[in-house]
Amino acid sequence: MTWDVFNIIGTIAFALSGVTVAMEEKYDLMGVYVLGFATAFGGGAIRNLLIGLPVSALWEQGTLFTMAFIVMTVAFFFPRVWLHQWKRWGIFFDAIGLASFAIQGALFATSMGHPISAVIVAAVLTGTGGGMIRDVLAGRKPLVLKQEIYILWAFAGGLLIGLNIVDTTWKITLLFIAIIAFRMLSVKYKWSLPVKAPSQQSSSV
Repeated sequence: MTWDVFNIIGTIAFALSGVTVAMEEKYDLMGVYVLGFATAFGGGAIRNLLIGLPVSALWEQGTLFTMAFIVMTVAFFFPRVWLHQWKRWGIFFDAIGLASFAIQGALFATSMGHPISAVIVAAVLTGTGGGMIRDVLAGRKPLVLKQEIYILWAFAGGLLIGLNIVDTTWKITLLFIAIIAFRMLSVKYKWSLPVKAPSQQSSSV
């Protein structure tokens, strides 16, 4: 049940994230669908490949595909209803998607009996993979690799679940809230990981 709830929350949040980017790039309706589906399900597809599940397992999520399709269609044809609010709350909903999918990916890998390394990878890829695919398809530099702290929170969630520190429903709920909170704090206070640019030495002619 917990897994299903996080799946639904993450799918809706990331589908809307994909629609927002597609509309900002002035994509047509089919472009909106492609970007929205890629954002909502891309991370899960990559995760499945790496932990030994066939990508075709995604097609078993017919209800989620239908839900994402409906949400994206409504968002495209009625942008005034939600777009203004999304600009205000978009980062928050993106944080919800990150937390939901990171936890869902970690729980999925744990249920299959994978080691902690696979649990962490599953959390990171499920939580951030869709966003990276979205940005690449939209011709943008992936947000998760260049701005604020993003991947770290998915990594931390996977680590805590992989170590069985978070192993009950109330602890999972607390972790969900914590990931959202730390993601929002990293945006507000512009926390970032160290960046090291290669030194450039001027050469004499």
